[in-house]
Amino acid sequence: METPAMLQLLKDPMGVPFYPVVFQVLMVLTFALHILFVNLSLGATCLAVIGRLKGGERWTRLAGGMGQAAAASVSGAILLGVAPLLFVQVIYDPFWYASSNLSAAWAIGFIFILMAGYASLYLARERQDDAGAAFAGFSLAMFLTAGFIMHVLGFQLLQPEKWLGWYTSHGAASTAGPVLHDFSLPRFLHFVVPAFAVTGVFLMLYSWYFRARADADAAYLDWAGRLGAKTAFHATTIEVLTGLLWLIVLPRDLRFHAHPLFALGVVLGLGLLAFLYHAQNRETGHHLYAWPAAAAMFAAVLEMAAAREALRVRYLARFGYAISDHRLNIDWGSTSLFFVTFVLCLVVLAWILAVAFRSGRVAGRWEAGPGMKAWGKASIALLVSWLVVVAGLGVAITLRNRGL
Repeated sequence: METPAMLQLLKDPMGVPFYPVVFQVLMVLTFALHILFVNLSLGATCLAVIGRLKGGERWTRLAGGMGQAAAASVSGAILLGVAPLLFVQVIYDPFWYASSNLSAAWAIGFIFILMAGYASLYLARERQDDAGAAFAGFSLAMFLTAGFIMHVLGFQLLQPEKWLGWYTSHGAASTAGPVLHDFSLPRFLHFVVPAFAVTGVFLMLYSWYFRARADADAAYLDWAGRLGAKTAFHATTIEVLTGLLWLIVLPRDLRFHAHPLFALGVVLGLGLLAFLYHAQNRETGHHLYAWPAAAAMFAAVLEMAAAREALRVRYLARFGYAISDHRLNIDWGSTSLFFVTFVLCLVVLAWILAVAFRSGRVAGRWEAGPGMKAWGKASIALLVSWLVVVAGLGVAITLRNRGL
């Protein structure tokens, strides 16, 4: 069977419940947020390891802070990783499920590898000796392994013409999925190197954030901000080079170098690099560049996510696959519930982040004002209402399906 015909047979006959381009846009946005937390998780864990190994007052203090940041970032990465994965399953279902089944053992093992790294990160925070550094190093290894698995699954997804060969590569059908079949080193590096750029900008924000506290150590914060600016600049320089290397190894027929999003990525990347070069050359005041650097970094990452999706579209177009060809079976009920849930989660998440932001900027106990208390009560009420509605819908649909 020809690959295009196979892909059409693998598509969900039920179609999609709403316009595919909406899911595509949301997938790009949520992936950008997800990958920022992934990068911060990797970079902060790496700095925690380096800080433990270097020792000294400043590095030890930084290692503790980066350990806490890494733990929070992993939670954020998991939370924000669900949405883009679900969107992929909706509009690219033949590709994601085939790739996952071809390496099923690794796809399942990913969860346990991530759990092991996360647990080890908490063990590292409790130990200040060499064992703490070992736990942090193990966490870093597990996170890199988990990232490598997701990279391979995403890369295998783009090569449906090879699926049958991989499935029968040992002379018989392989149903256990014990093999990771293919990977691209430039592509993998392009997603790993930004971990240090993102973490460098985070250190600049770290330097800015804690200056508001009455017990702030200005000298330590200046050092952290300077370290962050230099780390971000050098990592971004390497990232530009890995991006060019990835472009070189792309199939020539894709002609991605002529895509407008590639040109925009070059402009944003070089602009960010120039800004970070100016920031890291300063002797002091690196925290003053923190927010502009964060905004520029987010813009670059968001553009990268969009360019990644554009590249995937070109890969799959070679097999006659386009998300616009999905059968459209609009379901206003489930779609409305989805968007209401999405907005509700944003409201609740914003409140949690606001509490964390304000409470960390005071040296002693933080007391919420009337506005924050009202926001908190509203968030709880929204969550309770959502649970009641979803549970009620579940019961009503179950009774209706049973003819009651």
